[in-house]
Amino acid sequence: MKTIDKIPTSKLGRTTELVKTGVKVGGNYLKYYSKKAINPNITRDKLNEDNAADIYDGLKNLKGSALKVAQMLSMEKNILPNAYVEKFSLSQFSVPPLSAPLVRKTFKKYHGKYPEDLYDTFATQSVNAASIGQVHKAAKDGKKLAVKIQYPGVADSISSDLAMVKPIAIRMFNLKGKDSDKYFQELEGKLLEETDYVLEVKQSKEITNACAKIENLKFPKYYEDLSSKRIITMDWMDGEHLSEFAKHNEDQEKANRIGQALWDFYMYQMHILKAVHADPHPGNFLVDKEGNLIAIDFGCVKKVPLEFYTPYFELAERENINNPEFFAQKMFELEILREDDSEEEKKFFSELFYEMLSLFTKPFNEEVFDFADQEFWDKITELSEKYSKDTELRKMNGNRGSKHFLYINRTFFGLYNLLHDLKATIRVKNFEKYL
Repeated sequence: MKTIDKIPTSKLGRTTELVKTGVKVGGNYLKYYSKKAINPNITRDKLNEDNAADIYDGLKNLKGSALKVAQMLSMEKNILPNAYVEKFSLSQFSVPPLSAPLVRKTFKKYHGKYPEDLYDTFATQSVNAASIGQVHKAAKDGKKLAVKIQYPGVADSISSDLAMVKPIAIRMFNLKGKDSDKYFQELEGKLLEETDYVLEVKQSKEITNACAKIENLKFPKYYEDLSSKRIITMDWMDGEHLSEFAKHNEDQEKANRIGQALWDFYMYQMHILKAVHADPHPGNFLVDKEGNLIAIDFGCVKKVPLEFYTPYFELAERENINNPEFFAQKMFELEILREDDSEEEKKFFSELFYEMLSLFTKPFNEEVFDFADQEFWDKITELSEKYSKDTELRKMNGNRGSKHFLYINRTFFGLYNLLHDLKATIRVKNFEKYL
């Protein structure tokens, strides 16, 4: 794979890169409408493919929060056209890495020493490059190690990157009112945390120690003396990415065992630790030869405050969803309904969230749940399509819901998709045996 010798770090440099991408996308639309004029039956498939490729090419050169947004969008399989999902999913664990000279320069800047001064061996070619950093193989004192190095300038460009994205997001999601800033502040805060590798090591050790008792679940050990604010050293873990395993696996018992470990891991974090690994994409999980699940990245951890946790999970219970007065009260507590809503808006969003919650909380109301259940996924797709085409929804103020929904919903969407890829059947309350 081609390597990168330089990443634009200034606001001007990054804006220029995005403008170039915008020009390419504009050209794709001109080509599409020219062909459409000749052949009215032509579909948007080729347009989507061209746009996805050009947008991804621009973002992968910028890396950082711009590419992280693509990574987050790639998990929303029921929202984006498939061409975008396929391209953007590359940002999960496969983007052009830094060149060897830039790796050494970056290492010296962040750690004060070159890699060869710290490790017995260090491979300058990365084995995994993603949105915020890339991973290299190393060894020291007979131990195989993974060394994650953050890309230059990532932390410093987050605010300006999000400022460029904000006007587009406000139009896309119809966010009205000043308090829409809470969502951007939540996103910025989490992205800044992801660039703090000292914090990541601390979070990694806390969660891995607490979850070590869960069966069929493994974690790397972290080495603080070989880590810093922009570099993390941990054990090298042998295994294949969860998505790759799921593609070829034909052993249902193994899929169920791995899926159960994944489900128990998330339920234990959510209900006991009230802090959760909020980046559940396939690049953050491996499967080893013994069929164990390995969690390898704790950069994005979302703390779940009780004032959100309590009403959120109260509405996971079927009898509460079906109690109109209780349901309405929780809608206000979770900031889904607003005091300044019109009667039309209250009725519309109550019906929308009733329909959504009745479907998405179905796994919580069963003893055993099969994530391969096609009827369940067909209904999710139908619901997504229904509201994506709803002209009334576009007229409504889309600025609703607690800021905590941003990462908690992302966590559950990601978890559901991973379990669906595995085609796993899980026991819903199994995590309680670890209490």
